[in-house]
Amino acid sequence: MKNIHTLIEEFENGSYQDLLLDIYADPALLEHQKERYIKALKGYIAEYGEADVEIYSAPGRSEVGGNHTDHQCGHVLAASVNLDVIAVVSANAGPLIQSKSEGYPPITLDVTDLSCVPSEAGTSQALIRGVAARLQQLGFKVGGFKAYMTSEVLSGSGLSSSAAFEVAIGNILSGLYNNMAIDAVTIAIAAQYAENVYFGKPCGLMDQMASSVGSLTAIDFKDSSSPVIRRIEADFSSYAHSLCIVDTKGSHANLTDCYAAIPGEMKAVAAYFGKNVLREVPYEDVIENLPALMEKLSGRAVIRALHFYEEDRRAIAEADALDKNDFEGFLSLVRQSGHSSFEYLQNVYPAEMPQMQNLSIGLFLSEKVLAGRGACRVHGGGFAGTIQAFVPDDLVEAYRQALDACFGKGSCYVLKVRKYGGMKVL
Repeated sequence: MKNIHTLIEEFENGSYQDLLLDIYADPALLEHQKERYIKALKGYIAEYGEADVEIYSAPGRSEVGGNHTDHQCGHVLAASVNLDVIAVVSANAGPLIQSKSEGYPPITLDVTDLSCVPSEAGTSQALIRGVAARLQQLGFKVGGFKAYMTSEVLSGSGLSSSAAFEVAIGNILSGLYNNMAIDAVTIAIAAQYAENVYFGKPCGLMDQMASSVGSLTAIDFKDSSSPVIRRIEADFSSYAHSLCIVDTKGSHANLTDCYAAIPGEMKAVAAYFGKNVLREVPYEDVIENLPALMEKLSGRAVIRALHFYEEDRRAIAEADALDKNDFEGFLSLVRQSGHSSFEYLQNVYPAEMPQMQNLSIGLFLSEKVLAGRGACRVHGGGFAGTIQAFVPDDLVEAYRQALDACFGKGSCYVLKVRKYGGMKVL
């Protein structure tokens, strides 16, 4: 730990510019990140006073391939990005966790009681309590701390702000009480547990894994307790393309049932064959039993199951294409993924709210600007939120202007893949 005033002086003097470049992968962001860290350190002082502190970071994530495959124990291709949560932290002598996120009310909870509190569902307090509870169940030490946090992974941005927050909490507990000995996969599993059980959202493991592990990774969730991770050495800028995420400003309100229906319907198809998830059911069995499935289950459940099989194969093929430097092949697969999500998975707008067409409009505009180049698709859970595009560098400014003109200035994020997942910065 270091005295907080010393850290402020060192950031002001430029002592950490190389470190910031290593983390955020973009020289244009150095001055911004320096000022951001200084502001966070001063925010800690305003909230708690002077102390010796540490700094932690956890990134947002982009789902590159594998739309709604993780909860069926399938394959995904995911990347951590250079937008993150940072936390200025000191240990508390007692059992209290005190957390203040910029722009939000402070949170206090006691680690001597980490049982699930139903009234906390849907809150950041539930996420903190859930991560701490799961790590304690797994045999790790937990304790109190004071944290001042600030996030560039905006809520509702589609880059999984909740996963970044959860992973940050896991790394804080790893650093303060376990000598950074809790591995990235364990932190991701604890984070998913917090979101499923304490927060009340039935998400898969992809968001937490991508944030916790970092870089561009192919992940096989066949055994969700021990996913197989393969790092993909690919730099999109080397192909003269940029990764863009566009917030289409659709409301996420009242969409929990829409999200939950996708794994629920896929699992209903698996249950027809006596299995828990589609990964356990051969594709040929589904094809051979289509008439019976259509009679017993909803047609939407069947078509969503068929999406899973094709998308699962695509996620593998996308990683292989990047491994072989076949970027055009990769882009073709991304386009196929986008069409499958729209037509078969049907997560671009809620069937119950057909007036919500922000994602559809964003995809239309993207295809018009790209004019057959690059690729675009729905990003993440769908229904509202964001689209993803791989944009040729010579079109990035035109793309940004077109999408910002529709959805508001700053809606289009031009991102870099970050090589680090959750981490202790200093």
